[in-house]
Amino acid sequence: MASMMPATKSATAILSGLREIAPQVEVLLCDIWGVIHNGRAVFPGAADALERFRRQGGVVILVSNAPRPAESVVAQLDGLSLPRASWDAIVTSGDVSRSHIAAQSGKRLFHLGPERDRPLFEGHALSFSSAAEAEVVVCTGLFDDTVETPADYEPMLREFLARQVMMICANPDLIVERAGKLVYCAGALAVAYEKMGGPVITCGKPHRPIYDAAFAVAASLLRRDVERRRTLAIGDSVRTDLAGAAAIGCRALFVAGGIHALEAGHGRGAEDRASPVGARGLDRAALTRFLAQQEVMPDAAMARLVW
Repeated sequence: MASMMPATKSATAILSGLREIAPQVEVLLCDIWGVIHNGRAVFPGAADALERFRRQGGVVILVSNAPRPAESVVAQLDGLSLPRASWDAIVTSGDVSRSHIAAQSGKRLFHLGPERDRPLFEGHALSFSSAAEAEVVVCTGLFDDTVETPADYEPMLREFLARQVMMICANPDLIVERAGKLVYCAGALAVAYEKMGGPVITCGKPHRPIYDAAFAVAASLLRRDVERRRTLAIGDSVRTDLAGAAAIGCRALFVAGGIHALEAGHGRGAEDRASPVGARGLDRAALTRFLAQQEVMPDAAMARLVW
């Protein structure tokens, strides 16, 4: 089980493929971005690994911090040609956020984020406003994450702080890898605002509501309760995926070739990191040093998700 206990820090197994741990689990709570794709293409071997797990009777729930409803993520995955046979259901941070957004009905709302995230607000009667007039802000990301950084938003955040404007963060991720480049996410703005003293409601991993939703879906598919020890959370982020697994008491598989690639011992170039490798390509000494510095510890690690 993923643990907060330093005594277990030597216990992480280095796997060459998901097949080595698959017989011990019945449900996968699998991250999407950084594990299955990089925003431009599906990683070789990832879909095959998930399909094989399902063919053996397992259930795959994709759990994403995407600040959009699951339906939007399905469309994106279809566009990347990820086979639908590789997953059973999708639960997103956007799904969890919508209940908080609905509670703001009647308030002037400012959307801080790109236009592509607007599906998050569909179906709600909301009054949108400018940043200067906002009573609540829903943050889904930076307006242009290809060039901007959180520092660009400091003046805006300070204006929100002066009025104690509540921020709903619909994506807790700090950064994500897009086609070999790391870009900032909504979580980076939420953390900056919170450090200033601003009020923030954060949805998605590592917080419990998104996992409760995922377990409810898995239980409906299995037609029985899900055992935490028979559940494996797969992800590439220590802060969200591994911390979330530790908090809910399930097993954790760390994909070292994601956002922590260089520091976690998967120190090849961005192009190389998309190759279908399991334990190959990992610098075990570097990975051990990296994990020893973390507060949470995975049961297992591999370079990329493969069978």
